[in-house]
This record gives sequence, structure tokens and C-alpha cells, in this order.
Amino acid sequence: MPRPPLPIGTYGNITTHPVAGGGFCAVTRFRDHDGVTRKVKRVAATAAAAKNRLREDLRDRAKVTGGSGLTGDSRFSVAAEQWMSAVDVLVEQGRRSPGTAQVYRSTLQGHVLPAVGELRLRELTVPRVDRVVQLVHLHQGAPTAKLVRTVLSGVLGLAVRHGALPTNPVREIANVGGQPKRRPRALTAEERKAWVSRLAGDEDARRKDLPDLCAFMLATGVRIGEALALSWDEVDLDAGTVAIDWTVIRIKGVGLVRKATKTSAGERTLVVPGYGRSILRRRFLAAGGRGPVFPDSLGGWRDPSNTLRALRAARGSEEFAWVTSHVFRKTAATVLDGAGLTAREIADQLGHAQVSMTQNRYLGRRAVSSSAAEALERAHHDEGEEGVSGP
Repeated sequence: MPRPPLPIGTYGNITTHPVAGGGFCAVTRFRDHDGVTRKVKRVAATAAAAKNRLREDLRDRAKVTGGSGLTGDSRFSVAAEQWMSAVDVLVEQGRRSPGTAQVYRSTLQGHVLPAVGELRLRELTVPRVDRVVQLVHLHQGAPTAKLVRTVLSGVLGLAVRHGALPTNPVREIANVGGQPKRRPRALTAEERKAWVSRLAGDEDARRKDLPDLCAFMLATGVRIGEALALSWDEVDLDAGTVAIDWTVIRIKGVGLVRKATKTSAGERTLVVPGYGRSILRRRFLAAGGRGPVFPDSLGGWRDPSNTLRALRAARGSEEFAWVTSHVFRKTAATVLDGAGLTAREIADQLGHAQVSMTQNRYLGRRAVSSSAAEALERAHHDEGEEGVSGP
């Protein structure tokens, strides 16, 4: 009966024999990634040394030919480390945001590894994975549970691609439910006036430079990180335009980072309306046209987290408690929608690659309109159905 082939990336028994001139040769058979079994040998002064040298070389060879070396018996934590390394490579290539990698790493360390880090990959069954996600949902809420599901799927997907698992169990678990999403809400004209007045009368808000920053965001619809990343090099006061190419984020262990916008669609040049240009001209004269347009107290890049904290303090706990930086974005989108711009034009202003994102999440106007009723009434009269009645 023929001998069964070695598994890919493994070797058989090691034998040794003396060689002419002194020393020993250790020999074995190794099955490479192409399925061919080859004889591998190494020479050293003693038989034990030759075996050790051969084992070291075979271990390196297995890493090269076998890829990750993951099997069903590998611990989840080992696969997770390899997955995070792959995510870090994507960040270096500009295909993932540093912020995304930071969220994944935090979720992995804070929720996933404590729950399943020591389990073997083959032990990550559908019921076990589902239980982990549902427990997080119960105790930490739907948003955290969705992140845990994403990270689990990423790690176990890598295990599938490397042959350690036949399928990804996360694909079979129950969906993570959550509260129904609220309809987008934008500031009305009256609320915009009240908001501007509130900031102007708030000494702390003025000291933290919120009036100009909020007005600029309302004038352009940019994200808060994009506004804080704007430098005078990207402002053309003569043309009245700003180039939105960057965003500012804080990365744990690194600090503030100015990086390219989320997508190529995020890189855009916007024409600033008159009141926004007035703000820029005034600030240009005060700053001398150098550095960030909205700097921190030391003239450097401003931290979005600190700015959001200041915004929360300024909005209070009653009338404007619902206002966030994204409300300014939604407000700008709603104003443009009311002015008759197309969804594509509004998406370009906001830096969205998908028009559906703009329509579903940023067009907050839900005003009652008589246009539909008037159109149906005209059709009714045109067809001479005035006297028609029915159930």
C-alpha cells in the first residue's frame, strides 16, 4: 500500500549520517506548497547540531511555503495578530484609515480577545460565536456588538483564506439588532439664527473659537476633521474657494495626524458663499496666512475630540442638546436640497462617493408639501373625473 503524502508544509522523520571529512548530515523529506516532496539536508559538526539546524531551516521554509502557518488548532489570538498586521499594511497603503485600525485594535483587545482569544480556531463554532456577539449586545449595546462581529468576521475570514477553517462561522450568526435610526435632523432657518446668536453670546464658546468654526461648517458642509485640517495653503481668497484634501484625527500612541480624506470623492474644491469668505478674509488678516485656518491655542492642528467636547458644552442641555457637528453637515445638505440642487451635486459638496448616502442620511428636510396633491388634482381635472366617486 503506497505511503500517504505528507501534509503541505510538513516534513517526515529526520535521519543523520556521518560525512566525509567530519561532521554529520541530517536529512528529511519536506512537502512544499506546490505539492512536491523534496529531500532537504543540512550539515553540522554533530548529529544533534545537524538536526537542530535542519529543524530551524524547515521552520523558516514552512513559513514561506505555507503562508501564515495557521491550522484549526491555532489559537484565535494568533490569527488575530496576523489579521491586525494585515490591517496595518492596508493603512500604510492608504486603503484603510488609521482611525479604523485603531477602532479594530481597541475592539479586539477590549472585547474579542478576552472572550475567545485562547480558543482554538476549530472551536469557534456558530453557536459559540453567536453567543459572544449576543452577550456584547446585551451588556454593551448594538454599536459595540456590530464592531465585535466585524472583527470576528475579519479574523475568521483570514483563517478561512489560509485553510485553517472551511467556512466563516460569523456569516451564519443572527443579525445584531438595534434601535431604529432617527431621521436626519437639520437646523431650520430660525434655529440657525438662534444657534449663531447663542455662540456669539457665550464667552467660553468665543474663547474656544466656535462661532467661526461652526459658521464655516454651515457654509460648506465639511466634516469637523476636514475643517480643522484646512490650512491657508488650500484657501484661494481671490477665487473664493477652499480645497478639502485632508482631515485631522487622533491616533492612540501617535497623537494628532493630518491625513488624506476618506476617499477620492472626499478630495474636492468648494466655492465658499459670501459670509464664509468674509470669515476667511478676517481670519487671514489676523493669522498672516500661515498654518491652520482654525488652529489650537498654540497655533497647531486642533484636536477634533477637544473641539467636540467644547461644542457639547456650548450647546447646553435643553434647546440645542441634539446638535452635533454632523448637524451642520445635514443642515448644509438640506439647504442645498431646498434650493433645487440635484442629489449628485449635494453629494459632491459633501464628498460622498455614493449619492444614496447623501439621500438616506443627510437630507433631513421632511417639510409638508402640497406639490404632490396639486399634481394629482390637476390630473384628476384633466381626465374629467370631477363627478367620479367611489370607496
